[in-house]
Amino acid sequence: MNESPGVVDLLGVLAYAELSAFTRMTEDAATLAPTLADRTALCELAVAEYQHFRLLYGRLRDLGADPERAMQPFAEALDAWHTQTSPADWLQALVKAYVGVGIALDFYREAARRLAPSIVELVDVVLADEGRAEFAVERVRAGVAADPSAGGRLALWARRLVGEALSQGQRVAAARPELATMLVESGENDQAEISRLFARLTEEHGKRMAALGI
Repeated sequence: MNESPGVVDLLGVLAYAELSAFTRMTEDAATLAPTLADRTALCELAVAEYQHFRLLYGRLRDLGADPERAMQPFAEALDAWHTQTSPADWLQALVKAYVGVGIALDFYREAARRLAPSIVELVDVVLADEGRAEFAVERVRAGVAADPSAGGRLALWARRLVGEALSQGQRVAAARPELATMLVESGENDQAEISRLFARLTEEHGKRMAALGI
């Protein structure tokens, strides 16, 4: 296997993230979707996540890595995040799918920026929005319009999602230093680079919150 441990870690955490997203979306569709149309739409997004998982699984095997072994170090942290951020209703589920998952995927996109073009291309494919933003924004805006008091509650929920995501990200980075080092430029001041990273993540998060109108 020619790729660095950091690359296998990145593909492993992405694969488990996509598999988890598929599982949680199908659960939310079955238990929280208020209409059959909403259930259908969310299931379609879940299928896209599973297809991304299969792409990552296949690439790990092509690299000579064991996909299950590559995913295993990240299962506990990601499962804990999903457990701690289990949505109580449909609007919370939508905000989680858009805001919470979004900031996590931003981390992975940042980690892939300086990798080989073939890996960057794969990461771009599996992090493609696939309609998640439009789906969530349309329904959350409609929900807040129908019940303006929901806006403040959902804003608090979004802050909790991001806080939990950052906490779990720190756990992963501490446990897998090869993955953590992919987030900073070699030879630069690490703290300055990390500050710029968080500035970019915060900017993207702000855009999502503005799109939701909360």
